[in-house]
Amino acid sequence: MKKILVLILAFALFSCNEKEVLLPEVDTTIVEKVENLSPIYIFFEVKGKDTIAELNRKNAISSTNFIFNIDKRLPLKIVLPEVIKVVAKKEASAHKDSTSQNYYSYSDIKKKQLAFVPFTKMNYKLEKPKSGSTIYFSKNQIVLDNVPFEKEKFEKYIENLSVEDLYKCNFCFDKNDSYESYIKNLVFIKSLDIKRTHTEEYIY
Repeated sequence: MKKILVLILAFALFSCNEKEVLLPEVDTTIVEKVENLSPIYIFFEVKGKDTIAELNRKNAISSTNFIFNIDKRLPLKIVLPEVIKVVAKKEASAHKDSTSQNYYSYSDIKKKQLAFVPFTKMNYKLEKPKSGSTIYFSKNQIVLDNVPFEKEKFEKYIENLSVEDLYKCNFCFDKNDSYESYIKNLVFIKSLDIKRTHTEEYIY
């Protein structure tokens, strides 16, 4: 049994009703355990030449923590509209618990276990920001106001920003990136423990 479990984690595979979700693989854990949860699945499908995100939220209970298990191969521009719809429905529910949270799941490839990153307060904008500086994440590249940074240099740069300067920064992501790339960048941001004053993320 233990051998089978390790094998599943090694391939970052999550199953539901005979369908499989290939989870993003990251080497850092943000949240190790979540209790009182409802799993949400978004599967990867190809129909003809189109990539489809198939949503399954049948067992979702609004008063619980929502865990989004999303296939890493899906492009971000297909994933986020589905996430936004599910969260909006939860928020509108009369049974919602004000303490419940929303998390993305992924596989920590170092610890060989499931891990989670919270996004409860995030307000997604499927557009470019209209003002302020932009920190744009695209695959392994970070561009701050048209100046490219390596992750190590970016980390040192942003740690030295004042609260006022950080307030002006909009965190932006490439809509054509894979969901896995987004999760890697999101975990990277969370690991920096930046006190972000904005609750918006821009996807374009």
